[in-house]
Amino acid sequence: MAKRAIKAVVVKEPLRLDLGCGKNKQVGFVGVDSIKFDGVDLVHDLRQKWPWGDDSVEQVHCSHFLEHLTPQERIHFANELCRVLRKGGTANLATPYSGHDCAYGDPTHQWPPVSGWTYLYWNKDWRKAQAPHTDNEFNPHGFTCDFDYTIGGSWEQWLQTRNMEYRVFAMQHYINAQRDVVVTLTKK
Repeated sequence: MAKRAIKAVVVKEPLRLDLGCGKNKQVGFVGVDSIKFDGVDLVHDLRQKWPWGDDSVEQVHCSHFLEHLTPQERIHFANELCRVLRKGGTANLATPYSGHDCAYGDPTHQWPPVSGWTYLYWNKDWRKAQAPHTDNEFNPHGFTCDFDYTIGGSWEQWLQTRNMEYRVFAMQHYINAQRDVVVTLTKK
């Protein structure tokens, strides 16, 4: 009996990107930054067209990068993120909470701060109902992205042991209560 050659099957790992990773790339992710820090796998300016194909990325991590972009650059970021993510793909983003000193203390942060409202504009149905001026023929630099999202955050140490009702009260009435906004986007 003749032996058959067994053909190797190549399993391609899902593409996972850590955008604006700096020196803190997440394990298992391709690190992308505009500066060649240790751990950066690809030096690329994310304010330009992204080098990945449509629907080619499974997951994105992006921590404390978005706030360094201008509002127009944030729109570009959202549109490119939606273009490269697969349907159902997710992106985890963290930014300083707009009611915390860290949102304003870094002089490289752009105005306005990123807030929970930012992600409303990243949902096509919400834009259609509430902000139709953001993606029509009169605004060629408008949104094309469409994400569902969940939003949360991290709290300052003095609130860690308090109940959620008190935390929400503190977030709405005191500065420096919530440290970061953490959002998970899912491409529709």
